[in-house]
Amino acid sequence: MPWLGASARRGGLYSASPHGACAGACLRPDGSRSLARFEERSAAALYSVGLVRMSFFGDGALRRWAGQAPTEEVAREDIMTKTLFVGLDVHKGSVSVAVAGDGRDGPVRFIGSVDNTPEAIAKMAARLAKNSEHLEFCYEAGPCGYGVYRQLREAGHACSVVAPSRIPRAPGDRIKTDRRDAQRLAVLHRSGDLTPVWVPDQTHEAMRDLVRARWDAMVQLITAKQQLLAFLLRHGRVYESGKKYWTLRHRHWLSRQTFDEAAHRVVFQDYVEAVWAADERCKALVGRIKELLPAWSLGPTVEALRCVRGLDLISAVTFVASVGDLTRFDGPRQLMAYLGLTPSEHSSGAMVRRGRITKTGNREARRMLIEAAWCYRYPARVTQHKSDALVAQPRQIRELAWKAQERLCRRFARLIASGKKSVVVVTAIARELAGFLWAVCQELKRQEHAA
Repeated sequence: MPWLGASARRGGLYSASPHGACAGACLRPDGSRSLARFEERSAAALYSVGLVRMSFFGDGALRRWAGQAPTEEVAREDIMTKTLFVGLDVHKGSVSVAVAGDGRDGPVRFIGSVDNTPEAIAKMAARLAKNSEHLEFCYEAGPCGYGVYRQLREAGHACSVVAPSRIPRAPGDRIKTDRRDAQRLAVLHRSGDLTPVWVPDQTHEAMRDLVRARWDAMVQLITAKQQLLAFLLRHGRVYESGKKYWTLRHRHWLSRQTFDEAAHRVVFQDYVEAVWAADERCKALVGRIKELLPAWSLGPTVEALRCVRGLDLISAVTFVASVGDLTRFDGPRQLMAYLGLTPSEHSSGAMVRRGRITKTGNREARRMLIEAAWCYRYPARVTQHKSDALVAQPRQIRELAWKAQERLCRRFARLIASGKKSVVVVTAIARELAGFLWAVCQELKRQEHAA
């Protein structure tokens, strides 16, 4: 059937028929009509006599072209084809766009690339909306943030930001291009094989950026201190053995250091100023976090988590800003798996083999729990600093915090006594601590609904 069109033949969009009468009646006119219109009429004629079925056009469209009224089943199918699945491969300067039609055999085509600007994206979405009643966008989570997601949602389109680590990939696939990535996203989004991530609102994202800026300042402070101590060591200036660094006594010792060379004095003063500047930056950011915490929607969650041993203001804010609302998880095991604290497993048949933790999910939140778990190596008690946070919370939350402290301290001691390595014990404590944090948030939610 050379008259049906090369695109239809390549896509396998027709069923060959031994009948030739219809084919003879549908010969292409000599240039009087466009190729696309002629192919549509030819397909409609074949459909009218039951010789071809083309899922590319849809049963409803073919019946209308053939002069037949669509049946109820076909009309329902025709409505379903109005959904268009759009895969976006988002980069800093461009966005590659591919679409997949509704249905298992819907056509997949690459639209092209547009600039990664709000105007270009809005124009692209408007063009696609002309041929479809419903658009389903998706793109991978990455360094470009959630600007595209928010713009498309405000325009009334459905959009999902998917986890890159959960995208199915063929083991033998060795070709990666923007075109293929966009087409793969569109097809997988249509089949429901993509895992969307939780997208924070703008206020939550702003608080998360503030927390990350504080951590960047802390890393800068640690680096500045390391550079100063390394400079002093190269010149044989070693502080008293067994004494802690960066105390008031250590600062007095630093102020008494002198050098004969002018260049050395300049270097030493620059390193010292870098330490003090980074320290002031950290303190300023901590102050800003304290100021903005009451206006944050998850501020009460942070205050409730401060009742748990090992979590204070900064660690609780970092954990909540990284994970979000803990009540969105169906159970504590789901939260543990999200944080990457569950053991990996490679089992087959009767053989069960478990290994290290998966370390998936948010690294910052997992680090906060690991650091908090070290506090449970000491016996259970309530300090004056922690009591100030406890008195401001309901009785049920205080009881949960004390129950967690008693259980985890007892389990820490038992695991150490059994000969387990300290890092293994801390990981086990952090995993169970995540379950208690989930229970605290659930209790806080019940208290808010009761009020």
